Amino acid sequence: MDVSFGVSTWVWLSPFKTESVALLPKIKEMGFDVVEIPVEDPTIIDGKRVKEALEKYDLKPVVCGAFGPSRDLTSKDPTDHQTCFDYLGALMDLCEIWETDFVAGPMYSAVGKTRMLSPEDRKAEWELAVQNLRKVAQKAGERGLELAIEPLNRFESDLVNTTEDVLRMTEDIGHPAAKIMVDGFHMSIEERSLEEAIKIAGDKLIHVQVSENYRGTPGTGQTDWESFRRGLEAINYQGYVNIESFTSDNQELADAVCIWKPFADDQDQLAREGLTFLEKTFK
Repeated sequence: MDVSFGVSTWVWLSPFKTESVALLPKIKEMGFDVVEIPVEDPTIIDGKRVKEALEKYDLKPVVCGAFGPSRDLTSKDPTDHQTCFDYLGALMDLCEIWETDFVAGPMYSAVGKTRMLSPEDRKAEWELAVQNLRKVAQKAGERGLELAIEPLNRFESDLVNTTEDVLRMTEDIGHPAAKIMVDGFHMSIEERSLEEAIKIAGDKLIHVQVSENYRGTPGTGQTDWESFRRGLEAINYQGYVNIESFTSDNQELADAVCIWKPFADDQDQLAREGLTFLEKTFK
């Protein structure tokens, strides 16, 4: 497959800020072609300085969003919608500066929003997410960008959990900028078959994140990587395959994603050994 491999800076630190470009030479030396940058706070990132570092180390960027309670497009408070619109606009600004094509993440709702709702309330919340994401897709399309919308597992979202869910959401949005990303960690929890789930996403799939079923080094757990590979081959996927894992060193991040212990002897080992495994599996 014609894919490129990347890694999220969340493997080492949070939040990413301008000075975090000090990570880039190590990421390049490890053999990655792509760096995924989670933009938790756009105000602490000098886009032009980061672009200079990306060019210096010949790394392609991915812009990934982080969606907390104040960035919730399904909130009952419209000010939260506007906060999220403004935030997504800032992410699009960085996409343009860094010359990358899409914003990625679970942008339909706040991460960690999990409740048992009535069918009527669930329908209303879905329609609100669709209505607001249609506005975002229109803005993205005007700027030549796309949205890579990510399903999350049931413990992190009660709205979009599978590729079938996210495909229906993109169809309801009804705008060509509304596309799909998948994360192998969430898929390992929610999907019956990784291969079939990827086939459902089809040509709308524009980004892939991976880790093991326990969030550790790819190739060291229970993930059905052969099924994953067959799915990507079946749809002729030609994008990025990026490792997303987290460090337990940052308390706020650890609390948000329930990371209570390290998943490798050190984070460099996770990234290096993960890349070696991905190159053997997908090339």
